[in-house]
Amino acid sequence: MSNPILDFGIDNPSVQFVGHGLQRPECILAEKDGTLWSADARGGVVRITPRGDQQIITQKRSEKFEGARSEASRYLEGTLPNGLAFARNGDILISNFGTDCLEIMSRDGDSRVLADSIDGEPAGKVNFVLRDSRDRIWITVSTRIKNWMHALRTDLADGYLARYENRRFRIVADGFHFTNEIRFDAKEEFLYVVETTGGCITRLRMDENGNVTTREVFGPRSLGKGAWPDGIAFDSYGNLWGTMVYSDKLFVLTPQGDLRILLDEGDPQKVESLEKAIAKHEVNHDVLFATGQGIAPWMASVTFGGPDLRTAYIGSLKGSRIPYFRAPVPGLPMVHWEEGA
Repeated sequence: MSNPILDFGIDNPSVQFVGHGLQRPECILAEKDGTLWSADARGGVVRITPRGDQQIITQKRSEKFEGARSEASRYLEGTLPNGLAFARNGDILISNFGTDCLEIMSRDGDSRVLADSIDGEPAGKVNFVLRDSRDRIWITVSTRIKNWMHALRTDLADGYLARYENRRFRIVADGFHFTNEIRFDAKEEFLYVVETTGGCITRLRMDENGNVTTREVFGPRSLGKGAWPDGIAFDSYGNLWGTMVYSDKLFVLTPQGDLRILLDEGDPQKVESLEKAIAKHEVNHDVLFATGQGIAPWMASVTFGGPDLRTAYIGSLKGSRIPYFRAPVPGLPMVHWEEGA
């Protein structure tokens, strides 16, 4: 069977949208019945039914962050649900980029912190959470710097990968350039790690105990102009789909590591300005927030859903709705898909 992605292209007029008034729908979870769960900057998740009805479920916690905030400040202050995963019982694991914690929330909103430190020190910017078939919970920390904008530089590699076990984090691998989303392949032999400021995808071969045995770059050492990868997801053929956040690109890496750009909606001049600022360690709100446009501004993640797993949803950091389109091949089922969550 030839790779279906090689003859695939996205026709923008065919892209549809779901949801409205969302705030920072960075990560999306899809259930078998068509329900979507989207992270939301208001401090929780939004549940969207197959009929399109939606409900925001905010975290019930002692610490609340209320009032209007500027676009820039809401990325730096208060609660900011980022990555999501379903726990085995259907609760929602939340990597909170604002509180720097791994949290768990019931579907009614009751929320508690699972872990917020590593070896007695603050964990750092907890970015993403993933659960595997053995019910192990993995998290990524992008940087140990509180103001993550100061970590948008190519020479800083203080991100790490950790596992949550015995009520604490244990570092599994360290030295990543702004660690972002992670995914296992179908056999859970390799864990693929996004390095946002490294401009590449790294993969780690794991043994049965979850220990790293080898580490290498998968695909090109640099994903090209505006290469700031963010979210990734596998399809059932073995293609790795991904997004580039500030340059608003959707890309695919084939099983052989060949790169294909499926969608490019970034502004070349603004992308160039940001690249120069990153190289000079001069990233500020103006140059960063000038980027982001198209169907999913600040394109952040890819999720496969629908009854046949051929509906591709794109998460974003600056969008207010979720675009989706038909993929040429089904997505790789996530752990919860087989558990009925």
